[in-house]
Amino acid sequence: MDTQRSNSSLKAVVVILALLLIASLAYIFKMTSDAKTLETEIVDVKSEKNALLDSLAVQKGIYDKAIEEKTELSDELIAERDKVVQLIEDLKKSKGDAASLRQFKTRYNDLQTKFKALIAENETLKKANEELTQQRDSTVVALGEQKKYNDTLVVQNENLAKTVEKGSKIVVMNLRTQAIKQRSSGKQIETEKASRADKLKVCFALAANAIAKSGSRTYYVQIIDSKNNVLGDKKTETFGDASLTYSFTTTVEYNNEAVDICEYLDAKGKDFEKGTYYVNIFDKNELLSKTTFSLK
Repeated sequence: MDTQRSNSSLKAVVVILALLLIASLAYIFKMTSDAKTLETEIVDVKSEKNALLDSLAVQKGIYDKAIEEKTELSDELIAERDKVVQLIEDLKKSKGDAASLRQFKTRYNDLQTKFKALIAENETLKKANEELTQQRDSTVVALGEQKKYNDTLVVQNENLAKTVEKGSKIVVMNLRTQAIKQRSSGKQIETEKASRADKLKVCFALAANAIAKSGSRTYYVQIIDSKNNVLGDKKTETFGDASLTYSFTTTVEYNNEAVDICEYLDAKGKDFEKGTYYVNIFDKNELLSKTTFSLK
């Protein structure tokens, strides 16, 4: 009887111990599973945190590049970029738990919405600025080409004006001088002897010129002897800063056709000097023609 009671008690103890063992194993298994789950959650939170930091870094880089382009949105871009920088700093300092991470994701999503809108608008402004720059450059090039063309026209007009001015000048040609002995009969005899000459005959021609200005023209004749004396009237005329001492003047009516002119310079009671004489024809102070002759 006692043996049966003892066996029953032993069986009860074994059953209790078995149940306790099963309970202990179940508890250990649960604790292990919970630990693994917690560890997985920690790893996942850390991974998400790093991924979020990477996304924020990319966003900041895009903002930096957009700010360098200096559009009308630069101030707003800088303000949003600073918010991203602040979020990065806050995220780095956070404990890294799931709850705080969710808060950071919310802040990131809010910034992301503003980010997309700003970058899209900035791209539109950048393209518009590029088009305006191209138009401005094209305008500058066109203006440059027009200026070159205008400068060329100015030069051509100046050259044409000079050509016309040059072409409109009357050419003095065939200048010649003779020493003359005039007889009482009026007959003129050419001589090379200074002692026989009683006057000098100066002749020249004006060439025909259809574009020259017609009308009365005055020419100044200057005759200089071998001793550098100006013969004749010895009058002096001033033209601006220049002055001219001349022997006599001759006035011609010019009608665009060729014309010959001859004038005389008298000895005025004294013989001409021996030597070389210089004859110059001036239009005001501009020398038009010159020649020399000699008397023995």
